Amino acid sequence: MLSRRNLLCAPFALAAQGTPVRPITRGPHFHWFGYYDKLQFDPASRRVLGMQVRFEHRSPRPEDEIRLGVIDLEDGDRWTEIGATRAWNWQQGCMLQWLPGSRDEVIWNTRNDRARRFESVVLNLKNGRQRTLPHPIYALSPDGRSAIYPDFRRLNDTRPGYGYAGLPDPNAEVLEPDDAGLWRMDLRTGESRLLLSFARIAALDNPHEDMRGAKHWFNHLLYNTDGSRFTFLHRWRGAKHKNSWSTRMITADRDGKDLFVIDPYGRTSHFVWRDPAHILAWAWHPSHQERFYLLEDKTGKAEVVGKDVMTRNGHCTYLPGNRWILNDAYPDRERHQPLYLYEVATGRVVELGRFHSPAEYAGEWRCDLHPRSSPDGDKVVIDSPHGGNGRQMYLIDINGKIK
Repeated sequence: MLSRRNLLCAPFALAAQGTPVRPITRGPHFHWFGYYDKLQFDPASRRVLGMQVRFEHRSPRPEDEIRLGVIDLEDGDRWTEIGATRAWNWQQGCMLQWLPGSRDEVIWNTRNDRARRFESVVLNLKNGRQRTLPHPIYALSPDGRSAIYPDFRRLNDTRPGYGYAGLPDPNAEVLEPDDAGLWRMDLRTGESRLLLSFARIAALDNPHEDMRGAKHWFNHLLYNTDGSRFTFLHRWRGAKHKNSWSTRMITADRDGKDLFVIDPYGRTSHFVWRDPAHILAWAWHPSHQERFYLLEDKTGKAEVVGKDVMTRNGHCTYLPGNRWILNDAYPDRERHQPLYLYEVATGRVVELGRFHSPAEYAGEWRCDLHPRSSPDGDKVVIDSPHGGNGRQMYLIDINGKIK
């Protein structure tokens, strides 16, 4: 078991002893996947999705296009191109992911300049059939039938690195629009409706902070594990915030009703649902200040997790079975990003590696590890620039570490 000091301050090593790491993409172009809560692996844990770009270290422009591909881990990491898009950002790409439960269908976001809207594309990799949906996606329901999404135009204005270039926000000067916010789309028909407007959520009582005069937006939407509810971050920026913002985490049923402010304290960050009623999140709570907490929906009960070892914000997910938490952290003083597993029952930490991130990978175009695990729980893929050839994807075998 590693102590907190060993976990956070040990000398840099590419990978912990006995942990195989291999690059699955290579230059001259740059490759990544993005966020940690999307399905990068197919159900068989053999094929992984990725994105390819020709430049780094600047914001995407409307004309910048990325290429999309699928990598066969059992065929020499062979890359097969499957599409392209101009609706993307550095942190979450184009929301490329497998449709839940599907062995062959993937989905991603695109931009339709003629219709002046963001859309999404569903592609069947087996037969090549493709269909276009009239709206973008962010989070998919576990049954693969619906998606929820925010206003990517507003995100590009309020939180660079998470929205898409090319279409301006028509409500840019409106603090609390009532005609925009969070939508749900039927993935079969493309029918969409606004579930929650900015105005409605801004009107919810907030005893912790006066929100008058603040500009509001939504980010980080995620269904729970059975699709009965979803959560999202409500963020706002007023005169006092300057370049920062305040946050509260809110849950709702699938129709946007039965709202509950599960974290009202203003600093919610990365999170994942453990089960239909509990969310693991990095947050501030009066009990232990900033730590990871297991938050209970509909009650607000908060239980600290990994109090003495999981002491830095990171991109957390559960491995299948919920016995282990997979997590990373932002670069330390030496610009090393740790990757580790935390055993929930025992508090044991298994370090998987430390990956150097050069100083130019900062701000909007930073390259977080964003670890994603395979459905069989044996593999992890990360994005990292540690190899000296820009951001690339790396496969880590964790089978021997958890069994």
